[in-house]
Amino acid sequence: MIPDMISCAIFDASSFFQWFLENANYWFVFIFMMIESSFIPFPSEVVVPPAAYIACSNYGVGADMNVYAVVAVATLGALCGAFINYYLALWIGRPVVYRFADSRFGHMCMINREKVDKAERYFDKHGAISTFIGRLIPAIRQLISIPAGLSKMNVGIFAVFTALGALVWNSILCALGYWLSLTVSPDRLFDKVEEYNRYLTWCGYGLAAICLVFILYNAFKPRKESKSPVKNPDEN
Repeated sequence: MIPDMISCAIFDASSFFQWFLENANYWFVFIFMMIESSFIPFPSEVVVPPAAYIACSNYGVGADMNVYAVVAVATLGALCGAFINYYLALWIGRPVVYRFADSRFGHMCMINREKVDKAERYFDKHGAISTFIGRLIPAIRQLISIPAGLSKMNVGIFAVFTALGALVWNSILCALGYWLSLTVSPDRLFDKVEEYNRYLTWCGYGLAAICLVFILYNAFKPRKESKSPVKNPDEN
C-alpha cells in the first residue's frame, strides 16, 4: 500500500492528501516524514498539516491523535530520514555521491551535481548551524545531511541541529493544520494547504536570501588590518 501511495504522491498530491486524511496514524506520519527527509522527493506539506488537522478536529480514523505527538513523531521521522542521507554520504563517500547526482536516477530523485555542490559549499563555509537553517529552506532541507556526512560531522551535533530544525519546521506545519481545523472543512483542506504552502515556500526563499546576503557580506567585507604597537626607539 505504501509504495502505491508514494507513487500517487509524486504524480497526484491531492489524491495522496485525501488518502492520508482518511487513513492517518502515527506510523504513517513517521514513515512518510522519514521518506521526506531522505533523498526521495516527497512533500512534508501533505503529511504534517493533515495529521495536525485530524488531531485538532477529531476527524477520521486518526481522531485519537494528539497534535503535540504529531510534532514529535514527525520530527523523529525527519531525523531518521536525515540519518539515511548522513550515513549514505559517510559510508559511500564523495565519488559515489557525485556519480549518483550525475545519473538519470539521481535526476529522477531531483538531485544533481549543482544541488550537491551548493549544499556542500554552504555547509563547509558555515559549519553546524547550517544544518539547522538548512532544514527550513526549500530544496536544501533534504540535501543538507549529505555534506554533513561527507565531512564526517560529529553525529551528536548533527542529530541535535537536525532535530531542532525539523522541530521548528514541523511545528509551523502543525500550527497551520491547527489553524485550518478551526476555519476549513475537510473537502477544502488540500487547496488551503497548497495556498499557505506557497507563502511558506517564499518565506523559506526569503530566509535563504538573507543567509546568502550574510554570507556574501562576511566574505567580501574589508578586513581590518591589525596595527602593530609602535616601538619606542629608546627601548632596547
